[in-house]
Amino acid sequence: MSDMERYWVIGGEYTDTSFTSIVGGDVEQRYGPFESYDKAKAIWAGLSMAQVDNAHVRFRIEHEGVSQFWVVGGTYTSTDFTSTVGGAPEDRIGPFESYEDALTEWRKQAWATADNGLVRYRIEQK
Repeated sequence: MSDMERYWVIGGEYTDTSFTSIVGGDVEQRYGPFESYDKAKAIWAGLSMAQVDNAHVRFRIEHEGVSQFWVVGGTYTSTDFTSTVGGAPEDRIGPFESYEDALTEWRKQAWATADNGLVRYRIEQK
């Protein structure tokens, strides 16, 4: 694994949907490092799907040493969120200079599509 390419999956169960405080005052869970985005995304997908019914659970992918954030997602063919409708590339919104700015956009996208269970967005750091 290159020292420059390190990806982490970070998150857990938060006290509310502001996603600022972990339940019980714990620290966010960290999985990794992974040498590729694809490996981190596979772990992210598994963790997210395991808790899909809990709106307080969120995970994100962070790329170590990088300071731009993106909101990524779209409409998928099924709730495994691996293939987009029509094979289209995932939407990429950003970049944002802070996680908080990306979170604001993520909330906007999430609320706009809340009624469609096949739409999913996540925040990535690249």
